[in-house]
Amino acid sequence: MRIGAIEAGGTKFVLAIGDEKGEIERRQEIPTEEPERTMAGVREFFSGEELDAIGVGSFGPIDLDRDSPTYGSITSTPKVKWQNYNLIEELKTYIDAPMGFDTDVNGAALGEAFFGSCRGLDSCLYMTIGTGIGAGAMESWKLIHGMLHPEMGHIILRKHKDDDFKGVCPFHGDCFEGLAAGPALEARTGMKGRDIPDDHKVFDILAYYVAQALVNYILILSPKRIVVGGGVMHRGHVLGMVRRYVRELLAGYIRTPELEDLDSYIVYPELGNDAGIKGAIALGLSALEDEQRKR
Repeated sequence: MRIGAIEAGGTKFVLAIGDEKGEIERRQEIPTEEPERTMAGVREFFSGEELDAIGVGSFGPIDLDRDSPTYGSITSTPKVKWQNYNLIEELKTYIDAPMGFDTDVNGAALGEAFFGSCRGLDSCLYMTIGTGIGAGAMESWKLIHGMLHPEMGHIILRKHKDDDFKGVCPFHGDCFEGLAAGPALEARTGMKGRDIPDDHKVFDILAYYVAQALVNYILILSPKRIVVGGGVMHRGHVLGMVRRYVRELLAGYIRTPELEDLDSYIVYPELGNDAGIKGAIALGLSALEDEQRKR
């Protein structure tokens, strides 16, 4: 089985061909430039390839309503040239195979469920904290959608007692992303993320906000495991701080075997930097399964 995969990111597109086990036979990275130039590179990569399906995990917001005339489009992105660009419509001009399409974080959640730290679970949540904050959730092996896909990076949080930072989100100011994403840490400290010392107080503030968000997700979605990735979380000591705050904030209200062992409940991605591209493979496999059920 050969599954095409596209991780469509704001700075680069990762392209790959893999199989049903998540093994990648071929991959390439190309920069995210204007749509015509980037998609020409996508076409060249997949030219002449026989695919059983293809999955696309994209930056957003995106239109996931299959009944919508703009299904498959990137919608109100800050990347002006990509606004209202229909990725799926373009791919269909040269690829004749089932296509899975979702957000990059939803794809990563599915990838961890198929191939990574959430194998065997029918429910999980994946969150990434980097330049922005996004999260995707799966329940009963289905990715959660509604009128749109969830935008969990923009929830409103209770401010840390020592925090008077106004936030950097251009829409909401001090939402979760505005307070805790990479640009927020750099704006607070005046340092590049990699240069902030481990003992800087900003990491306690970061851990408090991440934990508060996770507690909200636990109370609302009740995922069976939470996976936390992204560049900001590469600091090894931060996840332990997050777990301690999660326990404190839950205050014993929910008691489950999972929450008794937070070291196994809140974890790093097993797929590491491949969570996105293997998530796209999982999206392709899911689309193929849906197509086969219809027959």
